[in-house]
Amino acid sequence: MSDADVDHDGFADGEAPAERVTEVSGTGIPVRGNDIDTDQIIPARFMKVVTFDGLGQFAFFDQRFDDEDNEKDHPFNEQKYKGANVLVANANFGCGSSREHAPQALMRWGIDAVVGESFAEIFAGNCLALGIPTVTAGTESIEALQDFVEENPDAEIDIDVEAETVTYGDETIDADVSEAQRKALVEGVWDTTALMGANGDAVKATARSLPYVPDEHVPADDAAEGAAGDD
Repeated sequence: MSDADVDHDGFADGEAPAERVTEVSGTGIPVRGNDIDTDQIIPARFMKVVTFDGLGQFAFFDQRFDDEDNEKDHPFNEQKYKGANVLVANANFGCGSSREHAPQALMRWGIDAVVGESFAEIFAGNCLALGIPTVTAGTESIEALQDFVEENPDAEIDIDVEAETVTYGDETIDADVSEAQRKALVEGVWDTTALMGANGDAVKATARSLPYVPDEHVPADDAAEGAAGDD
């Protein structure tokens, strides 16, 4: 991921609450098949963890191993895709339950972006919350990219989130990033926790305006705290 200088209301040039994700580059890993759901991405029995740490090792676990833990034929088991960070999927990827563990597992495996024909809306939203772009393109373009990755696993794929293109070899795909996602990633406002932290005084002002929040439960504004510290 890389940063770029993009103006955003409320932030100085060059500053943003979270990292600006304008492009992602790296090698690819193709996972073929439509309607790959979140239970396939991360089986439910691995969701009992207290934190997401270590979840990456269980990504696609039941597709990668049989009941006796013998490896099955799956791209995530292939040595040639080791270190790949661009997942290339097909249609309706991430459907099924809304579990955020699915993109968390992919991120902890090492995936920085997902390119596919289409994505389940909640899955795409959960990816955005982690700064992972979900980029779409037509069926033929995706299948051609998957073929290329299989034949050239060490080749670089460049995803330009801002320009909405995917470049590999001598090809450039006109892709699509939803406007809300593109804006959030490019301007560095995809991390809602960081965004609230960067607008602490505004959050406190809103809290004070709510009749059910006692004033004593709202911390003082940063400016007021600074002035008090100068006394």
